[in-house]
Amino acid sequence: MARPQSILFACTLNTVRSPMAEAIARYYFGRETYFASAGLKRGALDPFAIAAMDEIGVDISAHKPHTFEDLEDSNFDLIVTLSPEAHHKALEFTRTMAVDVVYWPTPDATAAQGSREAILDAYRDVRERLTGRIKDLLGHGPPLSG
Repeated sequence: MARPQSILFACTLNTVRSPMAEAIARYYFGRETYFASAGLKRGALDPFAIAAMDEIGVDISAHKPHTFEDLEDSNFDLIVTLSPEAHHKALEFTRTMAVDVVYWPTPDATAAQGSREAILDAYRDVRERLTGRIKDLLGHGPPLSG
């Protein structure tokens, strides 16, 4: 299978999973592939997501969460969905398009409870899962700093 030239990562609010995936993918493969992210609803960027990404030297603090309807371009080769709700939306969104849609079940780190460190561990787990899946999909890029 040829490497997709444009990939959309989608989740429920575009505040944790999809912005993390977009930033990781862009870090490794941004010169070769176009990446974007969207959610079903607009939320506020999660400070734990910012912190987890900052640990590996990737700054997502300027990310502005947006929805499918906000996308300037809907011509993607692949849409990777990270929540069941986003998967249903992506299938509906692409029903008249020739776009591959894949579902990567990804935990919702916002459901984590406990100490700050325990919550941050849930975000780190999401970050590492996404990094592994992106590398598996697109190949291996340069090592992350951190």
